[in-house]
Amino acid sequence: MPMLGRLYCPACGWYCAGMKKVFATFAAILFSAAFAFAATNLSGTWNAKVEVGGQGGSPTFVLKQDGENLTGTYSGAFGEAPLKGTVKENKATWDFEASGAKIHYAGTISSDGSKIEGTVDYGGQADGTFTATRAPAK
Repeated sequence: MPMLGRLYCPACGWYCAGMKKVFATFAAILFSAAFAFAATNLSGTWNAKVEVGGQGGSPTFVLKQDGENLTGTYSGAFGEAPLKGTVKENKATWDFEASGAKIHYAGTISSDGSKIEGTVDYGGQADGTFTATRAPAK
């Protein structure tokens, strides 16, 4: 007996939801995920934990995002330095110079926009990992 609103699939012998419904559901899920990443703005203060060669540090980044462009300030063991970078989808990169070396951070933004985890390169001299968390708004 055919079921109203469902299509019979001869390959599996089941009555399945129409393709329009399946496609609409799939599109809604994809759109929601894309919107979540697009809505994330990294502007604000970020507290980081860095591990390089068995040693750690706790720099602070004050970031300002304008579209895909990222600017801001690094504050940490090397003093203070202006930074520039980019944000594309759920990836962020930024660079600054300190003690004559170009420092490069590259990370993945969490789905809720509260954390960035990734790698750091100290001008080819050393590399490591970092986790940055968004500081609470004041």
